[in-house]
Amino acid sequence: MSGKGLVTPGPTMKARSKVAVGDPQLQAALSNLDLRLFTAGVVQAEHPEWKDRVAEIRRETLADLDGWIDKLESKLLSLGVVVHRAATPEEARRYIIGLAQREGVARVIKSKSMATEEIDLGRALEAVGIESVETDLGEYIVQLADERPSHMITPAIHKTLGQIADVLSKEAGTDLPVVREPLTAWARDKLREKFVGADMGITGANFVAADTGTIVVVTNEGNGRFCTSLPRIHVAVVPVEKVIPRFDDLGVLLPTLVMSATGAKMSNYLSMVTGPRREGEIDGPEQLHVVLLDHNRRVLLGTPYEDMLGCIRCGACLNVCPVYRSVGGHAYDSSYSGPMGKILTPLVTGGEEGRDLPFASTLCGACTEACPAEIPLADLLVRLRADLRTPGPVVVAGADQPAPPPALPVDHAGRSPAAHPAARRKPGEGYATPVTRIHVPTRRAPWSRRRAGFEAWARLWSYPSTYRASLAVGRLGAKVLRPKAGWVRRAPMLHAWTDSRDVLVPAGATFRERWAARERGDERW
Repeated sequence: MSGKGLVTPGPTMKARSKVAVGDPQLQAALSNLDLRLFTAGVVQAEHPEWKDRVAEIRRETLADLDGWIDKLESKLLSLGVVVHRAATPEEARRYIIGLAQREGVARVIKSKSMATEEIDLGRALEAVGIESVETDLGEYIVQLADERPSHMITPAIHKTLGQIADVLSKEAGTDLPVVREPLTAWARDKLREKFVGADMGITGANFVAADTGTIVVVTNEGNGRFCTSLPRIHVAVVPVEKVIPRFDDLGVLLPTLVMSATGAKMSNYLSMVTGPRREGEIDGPEQLHVVLLDHNRRVLLGTPYEDMLGCIRCGACLNVCPVYRSVGGHAYDSSYSGPMGKILTPLVTGGEEGRDLPFASTLCGACTEACPAEIPLADLLVRLRADLRTPGPVVVAGADQPAPPPALPVDHAGRSPAAHPAARRKPGEGYATPVTRIHVPTRRAPWSRRRAGFEAWARLWSYPSTYRASLAVGRLGAKVLRPKAGWVRRAPMLHAWTDSRDVLVPAGATFRERWAARERGDERW
């Protein structure tokens, strides 16, 4: 999933974060996120019922994902669409490149798509001599800078206006003014030349309706519509979880997506494509190909990570995340950043990438509150930390390695046990059992002071007597440190923690002590 240049280089998330925090221009650019900070709150305040409905639709889909995919494929084929199921990014790239070469495609225009970023399609096309042009303004800027997007909605949010002017001026061969309107006008003129001469348009899809076969593309620029209508070939790269049961479900999914992403009531452009160009129509592609991308997604069905497939890619969790807002998207070294990226990246890559990402979280829960699909992101981060606790590959059960016995019987079609009603959980509920098909090696991690400290802590708190004794020592230590307003600014052996945060002083008495005092009448509640 990686490959493009990074603004914040470094071998680990921790190292890249240190670079990002110390970059004044990046910090200035990230201040633009302030405009998006409360987008999720707008949805909750104005339409509190939407989140429950979105969660219901997404969980209905995941309960029988294979069935909905089959229905979608059947409908697409009836419309004259060519459907290809790609198990891996390599297979998806191979199919699209083969199609382009057979059809004599010299130039491809691409609309903003996280799926094509995930499979690194642009570089693959360039490697075989096919020009690939990003047509979203933000994506175009980062492509010229040889970088990956740093935010799924605003790809170039990590750049200041001056930096954007430098990138476009280099491409133009002349100095462009550091003013938004002239820069946008130059990019528009440049990209329209590309639109006219393109043989293939490639998009992602925000949703695809199984009952009508309609591909839905949401954009704030007209580039998406150019990509779907002008070229003679249109290819849509669609992760399998983007299918929805009914076209009518868009009535709540679309406004929730847009309001969660930008705070707007609706996007500037909404394109709906149902099959290739028909006889008598004046625009639209001659060929429409849909590539259904799996990439380890369906193996998550029936596991606690299944809910991650309900993500609608709105970016709300990025907007509220204190880590993302401090370091930006490139510190994640992944196509997907923010809380959702910390979970999705290790899962779809089988632990080959992003193993340290789940640990870069305060676990404050802001992402869970913001998510319009009610995905328990903070809970999944905690679980994934445990599943990634040892070095080595994460083994995902597949054809060459049998999965553990399912918690519930598999249905007659061989679909996920999640289709069984008893396996479903309601929004906000936790998980009854730690069912998972994500395996980790059982070998112990090498000795370290950190590991030794946590093992000692775990042993200490495993017994009531030592637990109470440790709290008594903590209360005594707090008195010695003389905290201000109930907080300790610096604590012995906790310097790394208190460099950037304060420690709350333990209560003066335990709950049991206060309860006993209440029973004696010594304390009023």
